Amino acid sequence: MPGTERARAPLAAAAAALLLTLAGCSASGSSSGDGTGLVAGEGGVSTAGPGHREEAPDISGTTLDGKQVKLSDYRGKVVVLNLWGSWCSACRTEAPGLQELWQKYRDQGVQFLGINTRDNDPANAVAFERNKGVTFPSIYDPDGTQILRFPKGNLSPQAIPSTMVIDRDGRMAARVFGGRSSDAIDSMIRPVVAEQPAGTP
Repeated sequence: MPGTERARAPLAAAAAALLLTLAGCSASGSSSGDGTGLVAGEGGVSTAGPGHREEAPDISGTTLDGKQVKLSDYRGKVVVLNLWGSWCSACRTEAPGLQELWQKYRDQGVQFLGINTRDNDPANAVAFERNKGVTFPSIYDPDGTQILRFPKGNLSPQAIPSTMVIDRDGRMAARVFGGRSSDAIDSMIRPVVAEQPAGTP
């Protein structure tokens, strides 16, 4: 019946959106023309050259181990931001590779920082980190308040996991949506680490 079909349509759309969210999947990374300076490239990775980057918002909050932190604490370092949730299957797959990269780069002026979201109980996120051996800090952001401080198209609450590289001057240099291999994320980090710090002759 026509009325029944109209009633089912919104329910079907909502169900589809829920499935996408629970799967932790949103690999759409096209950002050309979104005003952020990031331009879509190969493999869904969007990048911006040193002269075309926007400043990242100074996100802040309490980490899962109870410490206060803000992005500007790491000014002068390259920062790798990873948006994740313990309920996300792609995050579980991605976590060991991120930890390997953290171990690789932590003595090279690089800081990894997670943003944990949609975990209503932080104990679930803490257990995730313990089980996966993740040792870099994560801001607990269950309602996405800090995520929404980023310009539209940079980090999306619907795109979990996603990863962004912030340069030494606090500007957004690279971003990818969806779970990625350690090699793919490494390819985002290496060029930014290789850049000369501002003011270097």
